[in-house]
Amino acid sequence: MSARHRGDDIPMAQRSVRPGQPRRQSLRTVFGTLLVLLVGGSTLGFLFREPLAQLLTPPPVPGLDARLGSDGRLLGHFPYAEAPPDRLTNVAPGLMLHEEAARELLAMQRQAAADGVDLRLLSGFRSVDLQQQIFFDVKSERNQSAEERALVSAPPGFSEHSTGYAIDLGDGSRPAAHFSEGFELTPAFRWLKENANRYHFKLSFPRGNAQGVTYEPWHWRFEGSAEALRMFEPARQLQRSQRSGLG
Repeated sequence: MSARHRGDDIPMAQRSVRPGQPRRQSLRTVFGTLLVLLVGGSTLGFLFREPLAQLLTPPPVPGLDARLGSDGRLLGHFPYAEAPPDRLTNVAPGLMLHEEAARELLAMQRQAAADGVDLRLLSGFRSVDLQQQIFFDVKSERNQSAEERALVSAPPGFSEHSTGYAIDLGDGSRPAAHFSEGFELTPAFRWLKENANRYHFKLSFPRGNAQGVTYEPWHWRFEGSAEALRMFEPARQLQRSQRSGLG
C-alpha cells in the first residue's frame, strides 16, 4: 500500500487529535491531581491541626504521660504560673499568700472569730517544686494512676496554689474534718457559704464541677483583683458553660 493511502486507515477519532495534545491533557491531569491533593491536605491540616499538635508536642510535665487538652488543661487542671516571690507575704508560720489575698483572708478570719468561728488556714502558696513532690510522691505511695491522682491533686504547673491566690481552710473546732468532705458539715464551712463572697473568695471545686476534680469544700481561691480574675477566667468560663448546658 502506498504512503498516500496509509492515512486513510487511521480511524477518524484519532485523526482529529493534533500532535502534542495528549501530552498537554496528561499534564493538566497531573496538575489537577496535585492541586486537589494540596487543597485536601491543607484542609485536613486545618481541621486536625490541634490533635496533630498535641500528638507532636511532648507532655508538659516530665514523667507524666499525659497531654494538654484543646483548652490547655492537663487532666482537668488549667495551667498557672508561679507567683513572684516579691508578691508573697507571710500569713501564718510557714504559710504565704499573694499580698492581696493575704489582706482579705486575715480580715475574713477576724470577722469569723468575732462570729465565734475558728477559721484555720491549712495551706496557701505552694511552689511548683513542692507541687511536684506532692503529686508524684503521694501518687507513688498510694499506687495511683495519673488520672486518679489528678482527681484530688493538680500536676506541677497546674495548681491554683502556685498562684498564691488559693487557700485550704479548716475548722479549728473540728480538726478531724480537715481536707475531707466532712468539712462541709462544720460551722466554718457554713460561715464561708454565707460570707466568703464578701472577701472575694470562691469555692474552686464545687460538687460536680466542670473540671472533673473531686469535690473539695476546703479549697477556695481569691478573685478580688483584676489580675486574679484574669488568671482564673478560663476556669470561670468553663463553669459558666456547664451551667448554661454548653459544656
